[in-house]
Amino acid sequence: MGHDIIVIGASAGGVEALRELVKALTADFPAAILIVLHIPAYSASALPDILARAGLLPAQHPSSDTPLQPGNIYVAPPNQHLLVKNGFVTLARGPHENGHRPAVDPLFRSAAREYGRRVIGVILSGVLDDGTAGLLAVKMRGGIAVVQDPADALYDGMPRSAIENVDVDYIVPIEAMASLLTRLANEPVSDVPALPVSEQMAVEADMAELDVEAMQKPDRPGTPSAFVCPDCGGTLFEIQDAHLTRYRCRVGHAFSPETLLAAQSDRLEDAFWVALRALEESASLSRRMAARAREQGHTHSALRHEEQAQAAQERAALVREVLLIGTLNGRGEATQNTRDELTS
Repeated sequence: MGHDIIVIGASAGGVEALRELVKALTADFPAAILIVLHIPAYSASALPDILARAGLLPAQHPSSDTPLQPGNIYVAPPNQHLLVKNGFVTLARGPHENGHRPAVDPLFRSAAREYGRRVIGVILSGVLDDGTAGLLAVKMRGGIAVVQDPADALYDGMPRSAIENVDVDYIVPIEAMASLLTRLANEPVSDVPALPVSEQMAVEADMAELDVEAMQKPDRPGTPSAFVCPDCGGTLFEIQDAHLTRYRCRVGHAFSPETLLAAQSDRLEDAFWVALRALEESASLSRRMAARAREQGHTHSALRHEEQAQAAQERAALVREVLLIGTLNGRGEATQNTRDELTS
């Protein structure tokens, strides 16, 4: 039996890379391909149609309990994690990981847990670092790690993070990836037993499905950190996988350091907008009170309210300047993916 389970993760710039990859695969390709591409939660995705038109393999948004078949492409639908079970796929509206649902890590982790050495994990173009922890899980179970050459990727964040944190087996440009995957899919899997599934991997895989036992388990993966979850406000537990540090809260939201920083920047920007709104309202109210005081001949009160309005306006100008300096969070992959699909 060959490496017949291929899991692929991509973000910004991923549509073009996936299309080029699929275009070069033959109709008798001997492995099932499962794909997570970051897309907005409530937008339609045309990716299965794009990939089916690009190549010879059928592609679909699967439903839960869809059987895994070689030569088929399964694409995560919007707002649902795509997970691998023994012989089929399932969908879950579990907690966001790295700010996404679907996210790459849950797919890779579930495939590694079920199929061990038979899995090939592939990271393509994208920003930040979703997929790194999942690719590490694939390697920990004896699977193969393949990464698009960062110099060949439209966005090199995800490939570079994988290369820096995982003992990657192959780094190739997209034009060479189809032949590599075909060769690996036809190579017999080693008879050496895969390393057992760690308790941590099992718990984290179950969390993607909001499994009650995993959620209520008293021994959480990792140790409590000084940080709180940007999504729910709960304590984040720090998890150390080899050289990779990750964070996960009690209900399952998960973050790499880069995505945690980006999420905190999102919250910081939200706070600036709240502050701007409050200062503008305060200035407006003070001006109205000053005008009313002058109408009533209360000059001293009018001057005080005018000073308050001026002070609030000056503070608002400072906040506005911060907001106009530039993007705080460095995101943008969802917008780019939407553009990729619209232009495909």
